Amino acid sequence: MTEKEGERIAKRLSRAGVCSRREAERWIADGRVWVNGKKISEPGTLVTDTCDIRVDRKPIAEPQATRLWRYHKPAGLICSNNDPRGRPTVFERLPKHLPRVMSVGRLDFDSEGLLLLTNDGGIARRLELPETGWVRRYRVRMFGTPTEKEIALLAKGITVEGMKYGSIEAAIDSAKGRNAWVTVTLREGKNREIRKVFEHLGYPVNRLIRTAYGPFQLGQLGRGGVEEVPRRTLKDQLGLDTSNAHRGRQA
Repeated sequence: MTEKEGERIAKRLSRAGVCSRREAERWIADGRVWVNGKKISEPGTLVTDTCDIRVDRKPIAEPQATRLWRYHKPAGLICSNNDPRGRPTVFERLPKHLPRVMSVGRLDFDSEGLLLLTNDGGIARRLELPETGWVRRYRVRMFGTPTEKEIALLAKGITVEGMKYGSIEAAIDSAKGRNAWVTVTLREGKNREIRKVFEHLGYPVNRLIRTAYGPFQLGQLGRGGVEEVPRRTLKDQLGLDTSNAHRGRQA
């Protein structure tokens, strides 16, 4: 980022770990954000590294270096900062030593497995984009066993209740009694996509575990466990230089 270009104030607040971009927009509307001694009212206001930025008259911290964590989400947690229904959230269960983080995509309440967490909203959005082409892989247990014809249909894409889903790769791992374990691979992942698609085919999903998100694997990470991705890996996989806060922002 050059001083001439600047960046949106909401993004800067998010990068500094102060709040999310949505929260920043609310704070700006409430008159809580000041830049160079002036109260601002537009979330699109551009700021540079030389600007004096304050929230409630207090200066914000410098932007943090990009960090990424692997988290083994248990079933029974929602990927939200708060839930109107009062269900427990992922963020309530994270270790207290973690900084403020956000999830890369989501896993629904009943799903479990690998969830990536980051302190960088720009990186989160970048990793969520279908254009990255990153594979999401799941182990799925369902009632019944899909046929070869149905698996071929999924590979071509399928429309369910007016929603078009892209190619889904499915491979039967095992079948015992009424249940089958299936490895499912996709590159986008719309809301509850796997559950909706297999329900449509007549195979209700009763367990769903994400095992991989792009190059990042669940591996042997225990349920509820959190492990930071090494900086070297971030550099190799994302092209990030995390040696300092400013150079690490390339999203």
